[in-house]
Amino acid sequence: MQFKRAFKRTSLAVAIALGAMVVSLPVQAQTAADGVQRIRVRGTVGSLDGTTLTVKTREGETATVALKEGWQVSSVAKASVDDIKPGDFVGIASLPKADGGDGALEVVLFPAAMKGTGEGSYAWDLKPNSSMTNATVADAVKSVDGRTVTVKYQGKEKKISITDGTPIVTFAPATTADLTPGAVVFVPSEKAKDGTISSSRVVVGTNGVVPPM
Repeated sequence: MQFKRAFKRTSLAVAIALGAMVVSLPVQAQTAADGVQRIRVRGTVGSLDGTTLTVKTREGETATVALKEGWQVSSVAKASVDDIKPGDFVGIASLPKADGGDGALEVVLFPAAMKGTGEGSYAWDLKPNSSMTNATVADAVKSVDGRTVTVKYQGKEKKISITDGTPIVTFAPATTADLTPGAVVFVPSEKAKDGTISSSRVVVGTNGVVPPM
């Protein structure tokens, strides 16, 4: 499978670094005691000049991000709903459905080494009223237009439907050469009281696969 080939090409170190970043994101909507706000910058690369990254955000603004010493760049690789198996640890952004349960907006498959990290369900800002759930798949039932998974976390469970066409990704390596103008990026960042933005990690779209989170 494409997912398995992509995962084999990804070193464990890269997977853990990227996984740690993603699972920590749901709690980053809070403002720290020192006034630093955790934000997520989504958009396309304007330029990369040394350790200064400019991003044309999805809101239409230009964000200047100072990349911290030792910053990392990673990518995502396309996976399939058929890759989701009971026992897998996943991160799923979703929205409540009128008839109950949630509908997935995107799915991230974590490597086995990251199972249990950042477990829980949190408010998310991909879309209004969305949430991010990091949990273990209990079962995955096929349906007419996709699959419904039951995920368990912290003694709770949630049913999430994953319709055909929902973006599903896993982790992949990348280099600074991938941060070309127009490349889609997802940058978990910190915004200081003076408005400056900094980050230690960038997720960039490559080979036609963009960060869906």
